[in-house]
Amino acid sequence: MIHHTPQPASLSTESGFTIIESLVALLVAAILLAAVSPVIVISVATRVQAKRIERASDAARSYIDGVRSGTIAAPDSPITDGTALADYPAPTVGILTCTANSYCSVPATNLYCVSVDGANCTTSSTNNYVIQAIRYNQATETTGGSTTNITDSTKGYQLGIRVYRSDGFSSAGGVLKKAPNKQTTFTGGIGDRKTPLIEITTEITKGTTFSDLCTRLKNTSNTASTCS
Repeated sequence: MIHHTPQPASLSTESGFTIIESLVALLVAAILLAAVSPVIVISVATRVQAKRIERASDAARSYIDGVRSGTIAAPDSPITDGTALADYPAPTVGILTCTANSYCSVPATNLYCVSVDGANCTTSSTNNYVIQAIRYNQATETTGGSTTNITDSTKGYQLGIRVYRSDGFSSAGGVLKKAPNKQTTFTGGIGDRKTPLIEITTEITKGTTFSDLCTRLKNTSNTASTCS
């Protein structure tokens, strides 16, 4: 009878991973993760910024619709000295006293709080928005020897809108900005709190007569342009 002798198990040193190989693999993975992390952070921050601008656009449209329908009163503090809408100063920072979905009392009464979370607009709120509404009628009137822009909202006006983040009114980070400063499309971190998320100019003509429109929109540099 032939007997088979069992062969001893192989003791090859080539099987499995050595500690050095494992450490190299971990190092490569760490390098790849470090390279990809900034891209992920920027991608997430950009998505948040896009959503923030979308909400600001919705807030501006809702405000404009409210003013046109009369459910929101015309903004206070109209331009009287011929200042262009683009040159109207940005709001001051430091204190913000605003009731949700209503006009503010501080720092100016032509600021309107658009509440997303149902709370009042504060300098620490990251979800709510504050609209700076600027009313301007280029037509003028003379009263008591003083000539100013027409301030009667029933005669129609241009409405300038700047939508700011509520937390942008905090003293930290400096003053609020206006055009030509713009929000960046791609951003990291929390973005620029001091620059308007969106700026819009539109016409409000509720109940306006043809004479009012002509007076407001006529070419004042053309002496042949009349409303008679």
